[in-house]
Amino acid sequence: MLDAASKSVLAWPGSSRPHPDTLTRNPGVPFDLAWLDGLRVNQSAVARRASTLGTRRAVKKDAQAAWLLKAITCIDLTTLNGDDTTARVERLCAKARRPLRDDLLEALGMAPGSIKTGAVCVYHRFVKAAVHALDGSGIPVAAVSTGFPAGLIPHPLKLREIEASVADGAAEIDIVVTREHVLTGNWQALYDEMRDFRAACGEAHVKAILATGDIRTLSNVAKASMVCMMAGADFIKTSTGKEGVNATLDVSLVMVRMIREYLARTGVAIGFKPAGGVSTAKSVLEYQILMKEELGRDWLEADLFRIGASSLLSDIERQLEHHVSGRYSAFNRHPVA
Repeated sequence: MLDAASKSVLAWPGSSRPHPDTLTRNPGVPFDLAWLDGLRVNQSAVARRASTLGTRRAVKKDAQAAWLLKAITCIDLTTLNGDDTTARVERLCAKARRPLRDDLLEALGMAPGSIKTGAVCVYHRFVKAAVHALDGSGIPVAAVSTGFPAGLIPHPLKLREIEASVADGAAEIDIVVTREHVLTGNWQALYDEMRDFRAACGEAHVKAILATGDIRTLSNVAKASMVCMMAGADFIKTSTGKEGVNATLDVSLVMVRMIREYLARTGVAIGFKPAGGVSTAKSVLEYQILMKEELGRDWLEADLFRIGASSLLSDIERQLEHHVSGRYSAFNRHPVA
């Protein structure tokens, strides 16, 4: 059973910031190229800082179990495969509602059904099915959009896809930016595109996927992050999960530093979502430490931190079972869907 100190990790932090249900959306700010002036990234310094995240801090035993339970509440449980079916999406939603077995929760001193994932993320075709399967759970449906994953369909079709997903009940939209705007330094075009996406989302929150593995440099990552936030993105997200290189601690560090800069300039808190490659309990702890050290306790909550993942939950389950029983179980005992 978790001790009281470890359980405190799971509680909403006492702070001056409102509860997530009442948080203000990011309204964006007028485009100002001066915000990008002097944005340079020291790659070797970033690498040195990122390399300390898994070594300078140690989260063990009950504390580690509590951090992993918290991580589950921040997972965007995802299926984005060509062979997805309605039945698979429904199973995924059932897993999102009850991601851990009741006996494990009880052994950890938690009430059955007390943990659920942050969201379920699907293609537009399955939004209605997911909304229906999650009815009454409080778990939002996130839809990937704008020609995911490449983002190369015509702009008007991107807006129509967003609007269709919102009409079907998606509460969050994960858009992909046009990489060409970043690679050519056309920051005004990126801003205008993102503003259109933000408007099309209406009340739905928008996560801007930068596809960091495609935009080549950390300076590009920093500038694209800032422009998307200026244009109204509620979250910035590393990757689609389909690039050759997806989430890394290096690009994540750069992105959260830009979130910190935007917060200092505007007073608006922006969320962060690493996606692609965050598949083990050890790796998610490194991302949680990154958020805690760089942005603070509030960024361990699902309104400001999400992890795009499909297989991560199985490894977290295995680690929690080991914590309870002292034995590791086979992955096939912890199916996601």
